[in-house]
Order: sequence, then C-alpha cells, then structure tokens
Amino acid sequence: MSPLPADERPLILRLSQWAWEFGHETAYTFVDHSTDPAGVRTHLTWAELDRRARAVAAALRETSSPGDRAAILAPQSPDYLVAFFGCLYARVVAVPLFSPDLPGHADRLTSVYRDAEPSTVITTSASADRVETFLDEQGTRPKGVLLADRVGDGRWTDEPIRPDDIAYLQYTSGSTRVPAGVVITHRNLTANAVQLHHAGEATPRTSSGVSWLPLFHDMGLVFTAALPLVHANPCVFMDPVAFVMRPLRWLELLSAQRDVYTAGPNFAYEYLTRHVTDEEKRQLDLSGVRMLLNGAEPIRPATLEEFFAAFASCGLRAEAQSPAYGLAEATVYVLACSPSTPPTTAAFDRAALAAGVARPADDDAATLVSCGTPFGQHVAVVAPDGRVLPDGRVGELWVHGANVAAGYWGRTDATEQTFRGVLADPADGLPARPWLRTGDLGFRHAGEYYVTGRDKDLIIIDGRNHYPQDVEHTAATAHPGVRAGYVTAFADTSGGGERLVVVAERNRRVPVRRLDSAAVAAAVRGAVQRDHGLTVDDFVLVEPGSLPRTSSGKLTRTACRDAYRAGRFR
Repeated sequence: MSPLPADERPLILRLSQWAWEFGHETAYTFVDHSTDPAGVRTHLTWAELDRRARAVAAALRETSSPGDRAAILAPQSPDYLVAFFGCLYARVVAVPLFSPDLPGHADRLTSVYRDAEPSTVITTSASADRVETFLDEQGTRPKGVLLADRVGDGRWTDEPIRPDDIAYLQYTSGSTRVPAGVVITHRNLTANAVQLHHAGEATPRTSSGVSWLPLFHDMGLVFTAALPLVHANPCVFMDPVAFVMRPLRWLELLSAQRDVYTAGPNFAYEYLTRHVTDEEKRQLDLSGVRMLLNGAEPIRPATLEEFFAAFASCGLRAEAQSPAYGLAEATVYVLACSPSTPPTTAAFDRAALAAGVARPADDDAATLVSCGTPFGQHVAVVAPDGRVLPDGRVGELWVHGANVAAGYWGRTDATEQTFRGVLADPADGLPARPWLRTGDLGFRHAGEYYVTGRDKDLIIIDGRNHYPQDVEHTAATAHPGVRAGYVTAFADTSGGGERLVVVAERNRRVPVRRLDSAAVAAAVRGAVQRDHGLTVDDFVLVEPGSLPRTSSGKLTRTACRDAYRAGRFR
C-alpha cells in the first residue's frame, strides 16, 4: 500500500478552523474525580480552547523564541491541553511531562528536564508550589514559569508554521534504555493523527473519544490531544489515577456514548476483567463502542477472550477489540486491526518460531495475536543484513512514512542507528531509505503482522531463541502465589554463561503466612521446563511493588536485570 499523501498543513491550524466553524460545540470534557468520586465535568468548546491556547502562545513569546523548549509540568486536566496547543501555536517545542508530585518518577523527571533544557515551564496554580520546589532542586531556573489556568487574554498574531518545525519532544518510557527525547515534527503529528483516525474508521464530528491515558505518554497525547483535531471529534478524558482507583469509570464513560472509541494497554483490559462485578456490568451498555484499541505492550490471546466473555452481556461487539502496535519513534501508531472484523489469533509451531520461521501448527503451538495492517506508511520485516524477508519469516520490523520521527534530541549516533535504516534489496515499490529500525521482532502471515517481542529482550539459551513474555506468562500462571502481570524473565550473562532468571512479585492476595516460597519456586521451574524446555537457573520472589516499571506502567526488563545483578532483590 502506498503511503498516505502527507498533509502539509500542521494539525494545530485545524484548531483555529474548528473554532471558527464549530466554536460553540464542546471539544473536550474533563471528568475530575479528585474532589467528587462521582466526577465533576469541565467542558472546553473549540472556541474557548483556541482562545486560551493563543493566550498561552502570547505569554510564551515573552520568555521563549521559536525552537526553545517549554516543559509542561502539570497534572492531567484541560489546562494541560491548553498548554500543549499554546506551544504548537508559538512554535515553541513542547516537552510533555507531569507534575513533580507524581509518585515513583522523580528520577525520570529530573533526567528528562535536564536533557530538554527548557527555557519556560508551564504548570497550573494547583501545582505551582511543587513545581517551584522542583526547580529549586535543579540549581538553574528557567526564564519563565507560566500558569496555564491564570494566563490572561493576550493577543496572538499567527506565525507561519512549517511542517518540518519541531512540535514536541516525546520522551520514551525507558523500558529498554534511558529515556530519550523523540523529535516529533508537525508533519509527523499530522500524518499519524490522520492515520489513526482512518484506522479507527471514525465518523467526523460524530464519533467521540474516551481516554484515561496519561498525556505525557505517546499514546495518551496523540489519542487525546491530536486525534480529535483531525475532524473535530469530541473527547472525554480523566486522570489515570481515577481509572486505577475505580476501573468501572472508564466503562461508564464509554457506556454514555453512542459512537465511541478508546485505547489502552493490555493490562488495562485484564484489570477491567478482574475488577468489574456482575452487578456493575448490569448498568453498562457497551453497544456503542466502535473501537477498543489494545496496544503499548504484548497482547495476550487470553486477554481478548476473557474480556469479551466478561462484557459480551453488556452489548460489546466482538469486532470492537482492536489489537495494535506502535512506538514513540513513529509518533505512536503503526499497525491496528480493523474495528469491523473480530481480532485474529493464530497458532504457530513453537520450535520453528524460535528458529525464525512462523509455521502454523496445532501441537506444541504458541498462539499469537495479529496486530493488523498499516495505513499510510510502509512496514517491512527485515533480516540483519538489510534484506526484506518473505511472509512467514521472523525479522526486525522497519517502518517508513511521514509519521516517522526526525530522530532523537541531541543524540546523533542513536539517530543514525535507529532512523537511517537502508534496505539492501528494495522491491515492490518500497523506498530504499530512510527506515525506522524499531528493535521489535515480528513477521507477516496471511496479510497481517504479528509482533513477537523486542530484539534486545530475546533470551538466547544454548543457541535457541525464547521470547521473555512467553516465559513470563508461564511463570505467572504456574502458582497462585505469583502476582499476575508482575513477572520478568531475562538472561543473565554476568557470570560468563547464559543463565535464565525469573523474578516475580508475590501475590498480595495470598497471605504471607500461607505462602510456601519453595512450592512457588518449584511450580514455576516445573512449568517453564515443561512448556519451554528451559531450566530456570534462579527464581526470585519479591514483595509487591518491587519490580521497576516505566512511566507508562510497563515492566522494564533492563532495569530488572540491573537490579538483580546489583543484589537489590535479595
């Protein structure tokens, strides 16, 4: 499929268009559960959002020049969107971050803030004191600190925005390395938002979005902030904490809409399946849900099956579940299944898959979930020597399109390595360069793409490849004493050989006095040996909350391996 023709018109300019054409219509609705458990709604019309964003742009120009960075250190709120769009108008590079009081992310905030070197910080009056304390700790002060909810009605005169101007820096979640700032241009943002809108088969101005995803994360930012701008589709959003504290809230917001799409990582759908009661389900009507995008982490077939079984009685269509794949380096969206057909799962020979061949099988099979097809971009499965592999062969996924980012902020070598891939034998209309090397492994089968795991996370024991997520799933289901979703498996070579290590958190629902650690270890070792033919050289059971996670909630195997080697899990 040939790439979608690039829309040269920066996405932010559509905001002014919608403000002119549909000014009194609601653009965004924020549901705040922090002061009232039932939720307090704040509405922003297209006209009000445009006016406030322009006021932020005018204030920014007093402390920042085009190309300077502005760090958004604010909680999830309408003010966050106002700050972000204000940066886009002012041609100031936004750095979407979070308020310093977000638990567990202090080191990440400090490292990202210092890497971006912002000239201005944008926050809110509610977070101002905490931000001031954070800035004092940094030792250097920005030129200005703006309060997005206190900016006056400053007049903004439009400036020309070029498609290749930098819109924002999307810092990676750091699941495999130190967070790096992905340079997202206006061209990237426009292209990916249009691609995502098409993938969701949304109806302009009619379909609405619902989200709890954090706005400082790539999926949350593009889905919540950018996607509605494509065709003036309204969006309802809330704070991630509100979802975690009461997951039913997500489904209640979906249930209130007649034509709605949403997105979340695999664990969120498992969370709903476990925590929403039968009585609560009777109050839901999910027949209007167009798309449940499932991305950001490996997708388990059981998750799809159990989620549909749990909520089919609420009117949920089987087709609504849409497995997807993306990454910050491609702005976010790369692949997705159509919300018009049920998701595809297929079984492949486990041994052949480990050898790099996707061969359908019934016995000793690994069941995988298809992530669908791309739209408006090329995806190729590539061998280490740069050759494009045929269907059914496992290789690295490469991406080419207008949505592929410009590179990493201040990292020339990493940019060259990741964003400048060259095909050795381009054919079938594929361009020779430049290609994004995703670092993820996968293959194409029956016209659809399957993602098998990260190249850097691959466990290689005795010359055989094993995908860590498969081992982790086996360990997680081996004994009730293991906390589901909180297991990491990796190869440790610090002693000179290849040792398989599994670290798992204890299931907090099993009382400590009733937990037999030896029995848990024996069950895990036996299950991994039985299902994968692997010997677990070391199994470590740790307390809940011990495993390091990224800002988006994913376990980070690199940090887990480092902590293990440092003896911090003992």
